[in-house]
Amino acid sequence: MNNNDILIRLRYALDLKDTEMLKIFELGGKKVTREELRVLLTKQDKEELPKDAVCDNHTLETFLNGFITYKRGKPPVKNGVAPKPTFLITNLSNVNNVLLKKVKIALALTSDEMLDVLRLAGVYASDSELSAILRKEGHRNYQKCGDRYARNFLKGLAIKYREV
Repeated sequence: MNNNDILIRLRYALDLKDTEMLKIFELGGKKVTREELRVLLTKQDKEELPKDAVCDNHTLETFLNGFITYKRGKPPVKNGVAPKPTFLITNLSNVNNVLLKKVKIALALTSDEMLDVLRLAGVYASDSELSAILRKEGHRNYQKCGDRYARNFLKGLAIKYREV
């Protein structure tokens, strides 16, 4: 699953409009035009996309940081200095882990609620499996989150948040 696909699925799951997406990018520190957003939300294979249409790791994490700010508000200012957003995506292997962590923070989900979201998509994970996925990279119990978990988590979010 590439970063463009993650953006598309997250947008669908949470029913985000173009204006909300643009605001989220802006809150994350990146100015994106409506045309650039449409190109980022193009569903094609990575090889078929033009170079400027590929959502790189920094762009995805900028969106996720902005999403946290959009949902939770700006972080409190300490000693007159606003904290800088953290960028945790260091390589392609930890994109899904960071996605789950940041969506969990933005939506203020507990671990039990995350397991419920996964169950909605038909995935039955244990507390320890989820805990291992949410750990910091480098921790001895850290576990890489596969595309299947990330895809089903986004599917479960769609079921939960798009219910009529």
